[in-house]
Amino acid sequence: MGNEAHPVLKKPVKALALFSGGLDSSIAVKVIQDQGIDVLGVTFTTPFFDAEKAEEAARRIGIPLLVLDISEEHLAMVRAPRYGYGRNMNPCIDCHTLMFRIAGRQMEERGFDFIISGEVLGQRPMSQNKQMLHVVAKNSGYEPFIVRPLSAKLLPETKPEAEGMVDRGRLLDIHGRGRKQQMELARHYGITGYTNPAGGCLLTDPMFSRRLRDLFDHEPDPSVRDIELLKVGRHIRLDGTTKVVVGRKKAENNSLVSLARPEDAVIHIRDFPGPVCLVPRGGGTARLEEAASICVSYGDAPAGVDVAVRCRIGRDTRLMTVRAVTKESFQNRVI
Repeated sequence: MGNEAHPVLKKPVKALALFSGGLDSSIAVKVIQDQGIDVLGVTFTTPFFDAEKAEEAARRIGIPLLVLDISEEHLAMVRAPRYGYGRNMNPCIDCHTLMFRIAGRQMEERGFDFIISGEVLGQRPMSQNKQMLHVVAKNSGYEPFIVRPLSAKLLPETKPEAEGMVDRGRLLDIHGRGRKQQMELARHYGITGYTNPAGGCLLTDPMFSRRLRDLFDHEPDPSVRDIELLKVGRHIRLDGTTKVVVGRKKAENNSLVSLARPEDAVIHIRDFPGPVCLVPRGGGTARLEEAASICVSYGDAPAGVDVAVRCRIGRDTRLMTVRAVTKESFQNRVI
């Protein structure tokens, strides 16, 4: 009895999936799960994108999802990306690198074996060619542990494949921008309701990128709050250090009030309906009067009359009397 061999319990293999919620990342999860591997999805939130799409897709395909707020680390990268920006203010190569780096840290902390992503070789000519996939993985610090199941057969063998944790022969060789193979796999796996691969990141939006570029040009140390402000209202540059944000509707007025800090100037028209205006970090008397005049120009006060305006900074409120300026006088300063 004492000499009987005891079976060795094999440690389950666990993969951490960078999960955007798109079709490619969903299929990548299924391909890995087909090999009996446990998968935990990880997605990220910043002021530029949220986790809503990933959360919905994770529920549809039935995987647990870890949501991490990486706002501060991501903003620092966006300000000075090593590989620059795309067509707008999107630093895709540096962004992917950062995501793999953070996922790698999570992999180590949580005892996972490797990382997967839904990237497809050649799907994005600039950021997903063979060289850039290598650069992203190498710069993340976790290259040996990154498996891209959809294009793995076209890429060098990784540590999990070489060690038998993943069967390379059951991975895929998808290439290019076409979606036919992915759509066939979606039918095979019963994946429905998936969205288009593009969109979701404000850094690819031209108007938002213009505002972000202006912020970086005029603010040496922008905060996450400053980024949130870029999503709200009309932005009008008064000078090199001052701008005014004008609410366009009730929801934006409420947002400006909630985003205001004690050092900001919050401007209301006293006796007529009109917008909330916010001057980040306040300003001198002349600039606040100019901001108040712009605020009145978007309100319902009659033209050519003096209008009382409240300007609150922290706990102090001052009353100013100004007249509306013509919108044409500041249109060239709208960001």
